[in-house]
Parts: sequence; C-alpha cells; structure tokens
Amino acid sequence: MTPDPYGDPLRFGQRVQILRGRRGMTQGQLADLVGVSPHTLRKIENGQQKVPGLEMVMRIAEALRVADLSDLTGRLDMHVDLFIGPGHPRLAAVKAAIDSFPLASAVEPPPVAHVEARLHAAWKARHRAPNHREVIGQLLPDLIADAQLLVRHADTSSDRRAAQSLLAQTYALAQFFIAYQPDPSLLWRVTERGMIAAQESEDPHTIGVAAWLMAQAHRDSGPRHFEAADAVNLRALQFLEPLLPDSSDDVLAIAGALRFELGYTAARRRETGTAWAHWDASNLMASRLDLDYYHPVTSFSQAIMGAHAVTVAVELHQGAESVRQAARADEHTIRSRPRRARHRIEEARGYALDNQPDVALATLEKAHRSAPETIRYNGYARSIILEAIESPRAPGRRRASKLATEIGLLAA
Repeated sequence: MTPDPYGDPLRFGQRVQILRGRRGMTQGQLADLVGVSPHTLRKIENGQQKVPGLEMVMRIAEALRVADLSDLTGRLDMHVDLFIGPGHPRLAAVKAAIDSFPLASAVEPPPVAHVEARLHAAWKARHRAPNHREVIGQLLPDLIADAQLLVRHADTSSDRRAAQSLLAQTYALAQFFIAYQPDPSLLWRVTERGMIAAQESEDPHTIGVAAWLMAQAHRDSGPRHFEAADAVNLRALQFLEPLLPDSSDDVLAIAGALRFELGYTAARRRETGTAWAHWDASNLMASRLDLDYYHPVTSFSQAIMGAHAVTVAVELHQGAESVRQAARADEHTIRSRPRRARHRIEEARGYALDNQPDVALATLEKAHRSAPETIRYNGYARSIILEAIESPRAPGRRRASKLATEIGLLAA
C-alpha cells in the first residue's frame, strides 16, 4: 500500500517522491523545474542528501503544486499558503511604515493639498506602470508617515475627517501593494485600519472603497469567510444606495463595484443565477456612467464589465462561456495596466477550462507584457504555467519554461 504523505511520519524525500508520482512527473522533469540535476533529486528522494534549504523546499512545493507547505514537510507548524507569491523587495520598508506609530512628533505635516496631490499621482502611477508594485512601493512609506502625521496634527473636526480620508486612501493603496505577498497579518492590519480611518472620515466614497477592499480580503481568505465578505458588501450598499440618486460618479461607481463583488462571491459558491443577477445589476449601474469614466481605485467602468463577465464565468467553471465572454470583453480597452493584466489572467483561466492550453499560455504572455508584476504574484497564472511545463508537447513546454523563467518561477 502506498504511504499517505499527509498522514504518515515520512522522510522529506519520501514525501517528494510520493507527491511527484501523484503528479505523474519523472525525476528529470521535477529536477528541471527546481533547477537541480536528476542525480541530486534522486539523492534527496532516497534520503542520501540532507533536507535542502527553505528556498529549494519552496521551489519543490510550488513545482508539485501542494496546497500547503506542511503537506510536503509533514510539519503542521509550517502552514504556508502557496497561492501567496514571493515577497517584494520593498515589502519590508512598507511594513515598517505601517507598523510605526510615533506617540509624539515635533515634525510638522505637509499641507493637506500636498499629500492629496501625491496620493493622486501614486494612484495614476499604479495604473500606468508595468511594475506597479515597485513604483508604489517606493512612494508608500513616506505617504503613510505623512498621512498619519496629518491625522495627529489635525486641529478641527473637519481637518481630522479630511486627514482620515487621506489616510484611508493611503491604506487602500498599500493593500494593493501587499495583496498576494507572504504576510497575511499585515494585509489584515492595513484592511482594518483603512476601514476605521474611512469610518472616521464620514466620507461615503472613502467608506465604500474601504468596504470593497475588506470584502475582497474576506473572500480571498477562503470559503469559510464568504459570508463575512457578503455581510460587508451588503452593509456598504445599504449605506450608499439612498445616496445614489444625487451622488457623484465616484460614489455610483463604488456602489457598482460592491454589487459586482456580491456576484463574484456567489460565483465562487457556484450559485449561477445569483452571480449573473448581481452582474446584471452592476452592469446597469455602469451604464449610468460616462463611457470614458474610470474609477481611480477599483477600475469600475463600462469597459470593465466585460472583464467582470469573464471572471463570473470562470469562477462558475463555465469554460465555453468564459471564452465567449472573453471575445466580447476584448471589444473594450481597460486603461489600467495591472487591471488589464489581471483580465488576461482570467481569460487564460477560461481558455484552460475550455481545454485550450496553448491559447491560455499565449494570453498569459499578453498579461506579462502588460504588467509583469501582476502575473508574478498571481497564483492562478503560476498554476497554469506550471501545468503547461508538464505538457507532453515540446513547443508548449519550451514556451511555458521561458515565461516561467521571466516571472521567476524557474531559475534563469
């Protein structure tokens, strides 16, 4: 009887061998994926070589597509979700700025208009830059420090509300930087602080953005948190909907984005009718916006609704429908480079579901050209590429290996 790598007290090498066998991979294929010789891998599996360092363990875990690092190591205290990408070089500096809370400061904050202009420029840079995490990672530490200073030095209730709004928007930008990186506790600190600052601001649009981000954080934590995601979405919509008849475009757009999030979560549950009903309601809200309008945080717009339809179809595991929606969505241009790359990844998932692996890989190459840092940190993209590397067709393997090397999945 084959041992169970998840239950039996096995050596690391035995776990590698069993999990590799379950993936249908040869020693040569796995060795090539992780950058060692077949001889070295054979010694690891046979226990003739000591357990490799953490970097190599992570490479093996990712190549074997285990759900959790403890599945490979056998140590339950080593829980690491492998759908989270590698840490960005600027993560430590951003984390230090978030965690820093000087209790007193003689430093005068910059003018509110100055911080507001920098924040606006940071959001624009985030949408335009192919390596958007690098760009906003440079800007975030000073922005966080200055926004916190503004709150501490606010003299009037009006000034304090305005400062809290800027702080909440800064935390929102930080959440985009931190997402899919190996520090979920930091993500939650930023998410919760952003919501608190938004509530203190009393600004409907700021509250809506914070709720949108919090709902995503809940949903991305797994199925057990879907109800919490829905609860945040629904409360935010109940708060915003009475304001919509006379609201600004930004408030209408964040309400539309929240409505779509309900559909996204329903699709994750495979609730087909509910998912498409929320998409329809969200699409109706988008139709009230000008054709050239684009929400500065969520990218909500008329143009984004085609991409959202692809996402719903993919999450419902409707391969053919995903492909059909992808063809329709390409009629519109998504302005944001990272959001455009994310859409390409969703399209690639659809093509993979529809058993078109070559088209899926070609679509991921488009995503890489649009925004390399988006695909580098996206677990779905990494999974599709790793699957393509195991293709029986040599051209597909070479193409996948080249893309894997470019995004850092394989050593150059």
